[in-house]
Amino acid sequence: MGKDYGFFISFVQHSNKSFVIVANKERSETFSPKHQQLIWACKRGDQKAQFEIYRLYHVAMYNTTLRIVGDPDDAEDVMQEAFLKAFTKLKTYRGEVSFGAWLKRIMINKALDFLRLKRERISLDEVGEIEESQDDPPEMMETEYMAETIKRAIYSLPEGYRIVLSLILLEGYDHEEVSGILNISNATSRTQYHRAKKKLLELLTKTEEDNG
Repeated sequence: MGKDYGFFISFVQHSNKSFVIVANKERSETFSPKHQQLIWACKRGDQKAQFEIYRLYHVAMYNTTLRIVGDPDDAEDVMQEAFLKAFTKLKTYRGEVSFGAWLKRIMINKALDFLRLKRERISLDEVGEIEESQDDPPEMMETEYMAETIKRAIYSLPEGYRIVLSLILLEGYDHEEVSGILNISNATSRTQYHRAKKKLLELLTKTEEDNG
């Protein structure tokens, strides 16, 4: 349970400590007539079809909830509750977006609800956007960090950083979508994302130095 599809993050680090992060996303969703038939069967309450949908999506959805809540046991509980909610709301799915995207949004909302109940609310400071340098100083150094190292570092980030970084970098949402999901400003989303990238790089660099 909880095995990520392969990905890596590549940091381009300059002497002034500015950097960019690039990550390849999880495998794109495949959608076939059989897949659509499963969704229709689920809408009719077919439990075998529900189990098959669960089988197809539970790994990716577990990874999504884990990135938000940061604890494997909590992520498992959140995922199970979110699947139950998804099946009860399936009649509202009209196909405007992919089924995976629709399901993921339910997972994310359920994970955020879990954190809000656990901590009453997510606290993200309202601060201005941090400007990133657009210049490319000489002497770039590129380092690739593999999945397990990245996951451990992400899970150790402060909650606000972990959530924004996961939603944007790993789940593929943009800042406008994140601001709507978390009920924060676009500037706050950008600032938290920049700070989270910087903190993640510090953690990965420290890990590399400790292992070196």
